[in-house]
Amino acid sequence: MDWVHSMFDLTGKTAIVTGGATGLGRAMAEGLHKAGARVVLIARNGQRLERAAEEMSRDGAPVTWVSGDLTRLEDIPALYQQALDQLGGRLDILVNNAGIQHRCKAVDFPLERWNAIVDTNLTAVFALAQQAGRTMLAQGQGRIINIASLTSFFGSELIPAYAASKGGVMQLTRALANEWTQGGVTVNAIAPGYMVTELTADMKEKNPPQYEEVTRRIPARRWGRPEDLQGVVVFLASEASAYLSGAIIPVDGGYLGK
Repeated sequence: MDWVHSMFDLTGKTAIVTGGATGLGRAMAEGLHKAGARVVLIARNGQRLERAAEEMSRDGAPVTWVSGDLTRLEDIPALYQQALDQLGGRLDILVNNAGIQHRCKAVDFPLERWNAIVDTNLTAVFALAQQAGRTMLAQGQGRIINIASLTSFFGSELIPAYAASKGGVMQLTRALANEWTQGGVTVNAIAPGYMVTELTADMKEKNPPQYEEVTRRIPARRWGRPEDLQGVVVFLASEASAYLSGAIIPVDGGYLGK
């Protein structure tokens, strides 16, 4: 095995990916799987999970899954334990990806939607990171990769709860890195740019001017695809990033620099 391969190889590593049945989560899970990691997916939709795990498993090691609702915060310890048991009690990588949003003017934004979004996008991220952190600190090694957003850096519009939750993810990532890096557990975040996913599908319809402005501003001249996150997630999960912690890495086609 050459040096480059060994730095990014995840053979023998174990990973949990939340929201791994579709979109960005599935793409990142596929990237980890192809790099050699044994992966467990967590999401709500059991049928989608089963299909995604089956399709990913066709090229080698099996991918397994646990179905559960991360908005039910009291269920998270049990969901985590189920996933950990499938991995033989060891966890090397957690990708905290599950997220939801709702597009609405702030003056009309329903409080119940606010609570659901913050619970899913921020509180559940902390709760899972806490579970994983206990396991990883006991091992003396681990990689936690949270999924932030460009709205971690700016407020956007019509998505106040999403922007607030993703701003929180950025600060939570730094706070956990400050505490856990000395114990061998790095904590970083990926901030995807404007990606073609279910979460962004309604922007073109509900806010055409914003959609057109965003597209013009991206130097890459296209919206991102889920597979554009595979390289960076493997990097953050591998030995190549061993001295990187508390970083928020935009994958945005150059949007933030424009």
